[in-house]
Amino acid sequence: MLDRFTCYELCVQSPRHVVALLRAAHGGEAFLLREDFCGTAAVSRRWCAEGAKRGDGSRAIGIDLDPEAISRARQEAQREQAAVGLALHVGDATIKDAPAASAAADIIFVGNFSIGYLHRRADLMRYLRYSRERLSRANAGFGGGIFACDTYGGARAFRLGSIERRHPGRAGEVIHYVWTHAQADPVTGMVENRISFRVERSGEFVQDLPDAFVYHWRLWSIAELREAMLEVGYSSVEVYADADIAPGAPARPVTDARELGEDWTVLVAGRA
Repeated sequence: MLDRFTCYELCVQSPRHVVALLRAAHGGEAFLLREDFCGTAAVSRRWCAEGAKRGDGSRAIGIDLDPEAISRARQEAQREQAAVGLALHVGDATIKDAPAASAAADIIFVGNFSIGYLHRRADLMRYLRYSRERLSRANAGFGGGIFACDTYGGARAFRLGSIERRHPGRAGEVIHYVWTHAQADPVTGMVENRISFRVERSGEFVQDLPDAFVYHWRLWSIAELREAMLEVGYSSVEVYADADIAPGAPARPVTDARELGEDWTVLVAGRA
């Protein structure tokens, strides 16, 4: 039987592409990744696994409020032999005395739209400030790292409804993934999104995971994130729309809004 965490990693995440994009967006030698709101820390696990293959000492810190997710992250890291260099913590990543608060980072990553857990601009600004301080400690105190988070938007961002996609499982299953916009308020920017899964085996549905994940988010726009980063002292902000890049390939930032299309998911990266 598949659980919600396994279904999520198979249907939603692509750590290989995320790690490649983060390294390309950083543009230099990045060894220390901090993944806030990490869930099962799939990106951190991939970061450490790739570093172990290269032998370059890459390390990662993953932080999440959910002890169940962190427990699963530890299990998966052991299974994948990605535990070397990986530190996982249960806690609030957004506060000044967060777990591993004094640790330096070359890259701080907030994925899966989790920046939306910060509902107020004041809280967003405070968290971006703390993150910039952590980035400034890396590179022998010279900083230069990036804070990167993803967000979505476009014509259908505040429309209610669902989309369904099918993804292969690890043992011949077909996982039906359903993403639902359950509530959306364009005045406040607040949304409620839900993820459900159904598992099909040999043409029959054998497992149903309704509302496996339910999110109450503030949907921050690109402009809001960019302005907040610049206001707290990030030197520049770039936006990346193409996450499907090969390891070692350069990342090309968006230079024209028409590149985004009608609906989009982007990575917003601020340079400390």
